[in-house]
Amino acid sequence: MASWNPDTPCSCDCFVSVPPASALPAVIFAKNSDRPRDEVQEVVFVPASTHAPGSRLQCTYIEVEQVSKTHAVILSRPSWLWGAEMGANEHGVCIGNEAVWTKEPVDEGEALLGMDLLRLALERSRSALEALHVITGLLERYGQGGSCREDPAPFCYHNTFLLADRTEAWLSIGTDISAEHSELRTHALAQGWWGGQGTFDFAQVFSLTQQPVRMEAAKARFQAGQELLQQQRGGITAEVMMGILRNKESGICMDSGGFRTTASMVSILPRDPTQPCVHFLTATPDPSRSVFKPFIFGAGAAQAPQVLSPTFGAQDPVRTQPRFQTQVDRRHTLYRGHQVALGLMEREQDRGQQLRQKQRDLEQEGLEAARGLLAGEWAPPPQELATLFQAFVEREGEVYA
Repeated sequence: MASWNPDTPCSCDCFVSVPPASALPAVIFAKNSDRPRDEVQEVVFVPASTHAPGSRLQCTYIEVEQVSKTHAVILSRPSWLWGAEMGANEHGVCIGNEAVWTKEPVDEGEALLGMDLLRLALERSRSALEALHVITGLLERYGQGGSCREDPAPFCYHNTFLLADRTEAWLSIGTDISAEHSELRTHALAQGWWGGQGTFDFAQVFSLTQQPVRMEAAKARFQAGQELLQQQRGGITAEVMMGILRNKESGICMDSGGFRTTASMVSILPRDPTQPCVHFLTATPDPSRSVFKPFIFGAGAAQAPQVLSPTFGAQDPVRTQPRFQTQVDRRHTLYRGHQVALGLMEREQDRGQQLRQKQRDLEQEGLEAARGLLAGEWAPPPQELATLFQAFVEREGEVYA
């Protein structure tokens, strides 16, 4: 079904740490978005809004009913679609998705993408648990389907989600099941996937007996990720998570065949509701050569134009029928500058090292700002906090200029 080598690893890596594994009283969320290597990912801020009764909402492929109120969100998304690969909302909810292939057939028909479900959950939820219910409710009503790549050849998959907030995280299910559909086990029994006796292991029951090579490769990344987290247990910070996302030896920082890590995100979600959540996003590929920049919700938060891709309206290849017959240049300003910087790093060792050091120094400033803020040592005006991401984006652009 896919238009690239089926042996290529095609899934992302999500991580979460909750106290006491975290070094501070906070949940730490992280994700690498592993996508087609030339796909551009933008960072989009959408403010909270109210909507008229009966409003409809256009997602990537289909319309759904709009709710009366949506929350402010920050999204890292492939610039051709409506949804997102990862993101957070103003209430401290973070979600990342993962591609999976299971015994359930994948529907090529257009419905909601897993990435659409992710954004809808962030816009409509005040907690990770509420986000879970939003996703399952939308799945029941609208279904999941459609191509997940900007390409004429369809590429479809199911999704799993890691959902986190200040107090808890919901993730992949094995035998430790906290909530399930009332017909989950009877469905598995009817399909012949479960015998009805013994422990019910959701992952084992629904996983393919023979996994694609790409998913077997993902198991090695999963094991490496567990080991890297375990090594830092009790001392996990945002900086530790960034280091894990940058780990190339394990493949977590991916550059394999037609895929690479196209964007990354790390979030600090303090248990104390009076403290702000801090979200670090790259908006550029390869976290080992990118800058994690801090974003904080607040009055005055706005879109950073340098990380917003151009739009093409009704002529966009995702809107015309048949879809994806042409290609457009979706690179945003920061992406273009980063491409030049990557080329310099590869061609000229000395200048490349100097440039990488400037990236590290800038990122360290952001980490220090977050530490000071959460420790009560830095109390800037709300407007300064709200424009923090914009300021760091501008300074990164100056580095590349």
